[in-house]
Amino acid sequence: MTVFAAVLDRLLRTDSGRPLVTFYDEATGERVELSVATYANWVAKVSSLLLDELDLARGDTLRVDLPVHWLTPVLLGAAWNGGLVVSDTDTPDAVVTGPDGLARWDGYGGGPVVATALAPLGVRFREPLPAGVLDLGVEVWSQPDSFRPWDPPSDEDPAVALAGLRLTQAQLWEATAGVLPQTHGGRLLSVANPASPPGLASFTEPLATGGSVVLVSHADPGRLETIAAVERVTDRFGTARFEGPD
Repeated sequence: MTVFAAVLDRLLRTDSGRPLVTFYDEATGERVELSVATYANWVAKVSSLLLDELDLARGDTLRVDLPVHWLTPVLLGAAWNGGLVVSDTDTPDAVVTGPDGLARWDGYGGGPVVATALAPLGVRFREPLPAGVLDLGVEVWSQPDSFRPWDPPSDEDPAVALAGLRLTQAQLWEATAGVLPQTHGGRLLSVANPASPPGLASFTEPLATGGSVVLVSHADPGRLETIAAVERVTDRFGTARFEGPD
């Protein structure tokens, strides 16, 4: 394996129309499905926002302070696309947060703060945001549909710095070995946050092996069973059927 951009390019060449990320929020009834092509389009737009508009640069840290949501793997991909490091530091070079994180990051002076309403289709907040906080639902739509960094990352560039977990771009794909069952093009059901150490492989493993992930939030066990059947899930992570290694 190699850098994130090469992994995504390979998927676009081989099967751009297949589902890559499916998201259920049982608290709102939302279901979103991103094909490989649609995911790549979102990644390009967010990459452009972070690196071209906000002037982040290769090696800078990005805090993805979001819950389980379809935008979470988009943010991960955008970070790795431009060589940013996804980090849980309290002093990142930039932050992307949701409604619950607005109070926490209001007035942060260490770099740009971008907020998302986590509404369907990525739409804007209905109410004004705190001064200095950018609305992803406003800023992202004017960004181009393709993105290539002028200073692209290499295999050895750091990609993850989360709770003691340190991974380079190349290690992102190696680290999935032994953590999850190999999906081999199947469908992985997960309730884990892809921006956390336990949940990271729930996205990188399907991405690397030609599978897809079904992210579920706020579902009880019975509803998880229904979703698993409807989505023809082949493997699970973070649920009663498969918890993964400690």
